[in-house]
Amino acid sequence: MTGGVIALIVVGALVLIVLLWAVAQYNGFVRLRNLVQEAWRQIDVELHRRHDLIPNLVETVKGYAAHERGVFDEVTQARAAAAAPGATPAQQAQQENALSQALGRLFAVAENYPVLRASENFQQLQAELTNTEDRIAAGRRFYNANVRQLNTKVESFPSNVIAGMFHFERAEYFEVEDPQVRQAPTVQF
Repeated sequence: MTGGVIALIVVGALVLIVLLWAVAQYNGFVRLRNLVQEAWRQIDVELHRRHDLIPNLVETVKGYAAHERGVFDEVTQARAAAAAPGATPAQQAQQENALSQALGRLFAVAENYPVLRASENFQQLQAELTNTEDRIAAGRRFYNANVRQLNTKVESFPSNVIAGMFHFERAEYFEVEDPQVRQAPTVQF
């Protein structure tokens, strides 16, 4: 073998290694992007479950505290805003914060009605809502972990070269910003 053939083989091997690396990086980005999307869909399922529970909860409280119209309207409006499609994770987080605050006021109203607190229907709805809040929190942690992985890969060298070439972008975290809302609503009756 001559020196030219050996050099050609070395260059070919280097090109093949770089090409394989680029393919692996691209596939890694696709996998992470799909994990982020899947995690968001799981949160979305739980948010819809939460939104479906709220009208039943409002109607149950209404039966005992019909004169608290302002609180019911606030919860209804916050639920409608949170259930509206097309929000980014950051926008959805803001809407869910408003809904959690409105639910907190609804539960504060319910505290004034011992018969309501003793109602089996109310207790069941309360338990379902608490369970849903826990599932949303777990989904948020899983989603944010996947977002962190994707964002780190998008920003890290040399994978950021592939990210730029194929337009992979950072994803938004799903964060609860209000310190009072950072906890799942706890209801003590």
